[in-house]
This record gives sequence, structure tokens and C-alpha cells, in this order.
Amino acid sequence: QVQLVESGGGLAQAGGSLRLSCAASGRTISSYTMGWFRQAPGKEREFVVAISERGGTVYFADSVKGRFTISRDNAKHTVSLQMNSLKPEDTAVYYCSAGSFSTLESGYSYWGQGTQVTVSS
Repeated sequence: QVQLVESGGGLAQAGGSLRLSCAASGRTISSYTMGWFRQAPGKEREFVVAISERGGTVYFADSVKGRFTISRDNAKHTVSLQMNSLKPEDTAVYYCSAGSFSTLESGYSYWGQGTQVTVSS
């Protein structure tokens, strides 16, 4: 079992930045692809980014490419999502997940509880 806890969400202005963190416990995350998904009000949860087990492969959704970056520290059991040039449409609950490399929710076995990100215009 892997327990994931997100932090770092909050309110930002359009054009601003936020950094989300995901802390894992229970089992090492080095065996898992780590992903971030988000769910906006009234919409389905959508893929944001995935980073492979050792960080060698990263895949971003087109909507965040060039604005978001992801990093992981397997020794510290953490994953970070740096979000720059934020837009109001980035407003959503952001979820950290662990599983296999995929853009689909079904590829991930473990999920955090989510952290709210709100971007004002």
C-alpha cells in the first residue's frame, strides 16, 4: 500500500505560480510512475502529467505543456509539480497518483485526497 498526501494548493492570480507536493508513505515510490490529475467543477478528472519511476520519461497534457514541470525525489518519497503562468482554467482539485505509466486513471492504483488550486483572473 502507498499512501499519498498532496499539499501546496491555494489561491493564485492568473500568471502566477504554485508548487504542489505529494508525499508518499507505506512503500517506496521508486517502483511506480507518479502522475498528477485534476478535476475541475462539473468536469471529469483529467490527466495532467506523468513521470516514470526514475524520472527519465515525462509526459504532459497539451494544456499544461511549457507551463508546468514535474520532479521526483525517490529518496525523500516526494513528487513536486511546479505550475507557472497559471490560467483560470487551471482551477481544479489536483490529485497525486502512483501506478503504471499511463494517461488514464485506470493505470494508477493509489491516489491522494486532492488539493484545491484556484486561479483568479
